[in-house]
Amino acid sequence: MEFQVEKVLPNGLGRAGVIKTAHGEIKTPAFMAVGTNGYVRFVSAEDLHGLGAQAMLSNGYHLRRKAPEIAKLGGLANIPSSFWETCRSCPSLRDSRTACSLVSSAPSQNEMEYSPGYQAWQGPTLTDSGGFQVMSLGSGLGKVVAMDRVDEVHNTAHKERLAHVAEDGVSFIDPFDGQPDFIGPEESMRIQCQIGADIHMAFDELTSLADSYEYNIEAMERTERWALRSLHEHLKHRDDLGYRQNLYGVLQGGRWEDLRRKTAQNLAKMQVDGVGFDGFGLGGAFLKEDLGEILRWCDEELPFNKPRHLLGLSHPDDILIGAEMGADTFDCVAPTREARHGKIYTRDGNINLRKFGNSGETLDKGCDCTTCREGWTRGSLRALWRSGDIEKKQKYYRLASVHNLRFIVRLTEEIRQAMLDGKFDEYKRGFLGRYYGK
Repeated sequence: MEFQVEKVLPNGLGRAGVIKTAHGEIKTPAFMAVGTNGYVRFVSAEDLHGLGAQAMLSNGYHLRRKAPEIAKLGGLANIPSSFWETCRSCPSLRDSRTACSLVSSAPSQNEMEYSPGYQAWQGPTLTDSGGFQVMSLGSGLGKVVAMDRVDEVHNTAHKERLAHVAEDGVSFIDPFDGQPDFIGPEESMRIQCQIGADIHMAFDELTSLADSYEYNIEAMERTERWALRSLHEHLKHRDDLGYRQNLYGVLQGGRWEDLRRKTAQNLAKMQVDGVGFDGFGLGGAFLKEDLGEILRWCDEELPFNKPRHLLGLSHPDDILIGAEMGADTFDCVAPTREARHGKIYTRDGNINLRKFGNSGETLDKGCDCTTCREGWTRGSLRALWRSGDIEKKQKYYRLASVHNLRFIVRLTEEIRQAMLDGKFDEYKRGFLGRYYGK
């Protein structure tokens, strides 16, 4: 993997660049569409290319049981349409709680529908380690929390959980089949190398806002030990599928500057047999208003010539702040998940389709996504969404998902161009002023 920086913001952190992988280039800043199980729900690979997506993120936790079969095919990029044939035809998927033999999650039938022409994503891919998924089981915790939700986080953080952290890794109960399971650094690396993404994440321990400073020290140090084990195991398998797979170290440390800077320094110099991390993931749970400062602490310590991925965020202000403070790539399931629940992204703020029964208004004036170019209005899209017909709902899910993904992808495209043109500050003020104006 290569990373070339093309333009740097005056603050010395934000930059436009290019990441070169075995499956293609990523011009940064860039947003990665989330295809948890190796595909983006309701959105084909052709749709992704059409809306300008450059990369896809999948998840080691959800694909762990299918990883050996994916490896036999040569990795995610080589999965044929027949791989999902059982999911398309399986009648038991009408029960959304029935465990599926192909994936560890249990999607309902309409979430697993594919057209006969389904094709695997051919571009660059990234896999998450699965640490966030297993450690958040049963806790209801998110990554970024607004100040007015802190009490809620404290009240829910210590409820009965399905996962337990120890030095060797995380033991957990699979919520879909009720069976005990385990993932540690070595297991996570073997799973991700079998899946065959271009970029992997080291196994880490996610803390919450309810955890103390003392526990964050303990978890951060354990994450660093896991990072070293991840790097050691990854070096054994990174070339198994015939092309180089790369590994990012993941930074934790909560909301404390000394911990964030210390772990950034430690991960930056960590090596096994002279080989270090290819890039870095910026993780953890923190107050939304602290995002910029936390990223600054981390990125001031990390090597400038390696890319950084901000995990799990997609709100426009988060992306703009992230890009300004040195994050190169982003991912989040929100654009497609919120689309399925009727939330549509527009430059004047998000709208809920429930309020637009017979509206002939466009989704977002000036939008260049295929949904808008085909003439779908707020009212006509709402009619599909509220229909009792499963085929119409599936059509809505695709149209709305394409629109929301294009909105976020276009945002990162415009941020990149503004950086290259030396107009980032002007663009940021203009976009946020309009989007959050009310």
